[in-house]
Amino acid sequence: MIDFSDESVRENIAKVIAPDADVRLCYPFGDMLGEQFYDNAYAPLFNAIPDLERRDYIVIAGVDHKGADWVGCAGNYVGTFVAPWLDIPPTGHFVQMRFHEFYQIKDGQVVEVQAIWDIPELMMQANAWPLAPSLGREGCVQGPFTQDGIVKFASDPDRAKASCDLIVDMLTHMVRHPSQGCPDVMEMERFWHPRMTWYGPAGIGTCRGIAGFRNWHQIPFLAAMPDRGQHDTETVSHFFGDGDYVAVTGWPNMKQTMSGAGWLGLPKTDKIITLRSLDFWRIEKKLIRENWVLVDLLDLFAQLGMNVFDRLREFNKARIQGQVAYPVGDI
Repeated sequence: MIDFSDESVRENIAKVIAPDADVRLCYPFGDMLGEQFYDNAYAPLFNAIPDLERRDYIVIAGVDHKGADWVGCAGNYVGTFVAPWLDIPPTGHFVQMRFHEFYQIKDGQVVEVQAIWDIPELMMQANAWPLAPSLGREGCVQGPFTQDGIVKFASDPDRAKASCDLIVDMLTHMVRHPSQGCPDVMEMERFWHPRMTWYGPAGIGTCRGIAGFRNWHQIPFLAAMPDRGQHDTETVSHFFGDGDYVAVTGWPNMKQTMSGAGWLGLPKTDKIITLRSLDFWRIEKKLIRENWVLVDLLDLFAQLGMNVFDRLREFNKARIQGQVAYPVGDI
């Protein structure tokens, strides 16, 4: 997918992904079979971005608690946006759309895909995002500071377990607040580097340091859903580690109640919702230095009865919706 072409990508997807694989893609795509993956997802995207490229900055592999083999990838799809895609109006300019994609592998083929594409990020670059602005900072998310996210060496099971244990310990402490006390019960300074960066999805944004994370994400998140972490028996998470990296995927892997107002500009609904959060962490000297997070926010809005694409069409109905000549500015 670096030099994306219809023929080669179709051919390689057919080789790598089983025809009956369970492909779970973010809203509005939904679930499909492996043999439908290209036509349902990639073909429309390639039509909208004819010079489409895939650029990974994290590729790691590992085994989850049930012994299943997973590969996790993070990066950006990039190119020139020249035709409408999901009714997002084209810009004629370079765009990037972040992705987190997880592949479960069995007997030499992918048997399950869990993937989120940051579609709101593309809406924002097209000046077409129709909902509340982010509290954090938007922009092209950085790859690992250490430039070692594409792990090519053989995995060390003991090192991977140590990395996973740190993340699980951190998450165990994280869910203690607010149900078990004040923010101090999370012991965040014990787990997070003082210069940590939390790369959230478009709609939430990137936050710097523990104070930035708390102000621009955690405080409004917990004010809206204080029962976070109290329904874990009803969700599934696949954790695996590779060197200093840890990943988690789940479809869904969080369940909680919108019993407060304010997060993402949303009202109190008292509705139980599920979240798909696909994450990567990088550990440095036994502290978390970087955390990449994608949440299927469009699916969340749909659960609350909000069709973001209906709002997008209303928001942008006075704009010209046609295709931009490609190559742009060719003479």
